[in-house]
Amino acid sequence: MESTSPDEMAWRDAAVTSLLYHKKLADGAIAQVDDKALHRALDEHTNSIAVVMQHVAGNLRSRWTDFLTSDGEKADRDRDSEFTDQGAGRAELLERWNAGWQALVGSLEALTPADVSRTVLIRGEPHGVPLAVERSLAHTCYHVGQIVLLARHWAGAKWETLTIPRGGSKAHNQAVWSGDDYAKRAGR
Repeated sequence: MESTSPDEMAWRDAAVTSLLYHKKLADGAIAQVDDKALHRALDEHTNSIAVVMQHVAGNLRSRWTDFLTSDGEKADRDRDSEFTDQGAGRAELLERWNAGWQALVGSLEALTPADVSRTVLIRGEPHGVPLAVERSLAHTCYHVGQIVLLARHWAGAKWETLTIPRGGSKAHNQAVWSGDDYAKRAGR
């Protein structure tokens, strides 16, 4: 077994941390809407939260199941059906959603330094492992943004912010850095 430095897989750990942070945002947004709103699209040209969840779940399951040994586009994936609301209830949507995320995180955490130089296929196109990870990070975070935006819209006045609230940056920074430290960091 080869020896590795603690930093050797820091990029992978950073990707996992970022992805899990974005999952937390999506989960927090999803929790703020009722079941009916999960299936409501803004108009005929947009996807509902449920449809975006179906797509992300399908994408993650396909890409990250047997990540190093099979094409990321699995033969049993029906991508087009992911963009049709299948009418699944919240529990079923969350089960699929969480299974996709588990495939992602499990595969990422299993990567070794030797895996970094490997090539994987996504729809027959070769990708280095770091590029495949970054591609998934970008794709997934893009859709998390859609989920949060839709949930924010449907929650309306009941929305509870998932990050620093509007007008709350100064108070947040002062709390994190304590008053005097914040003023010094900000050059005041």
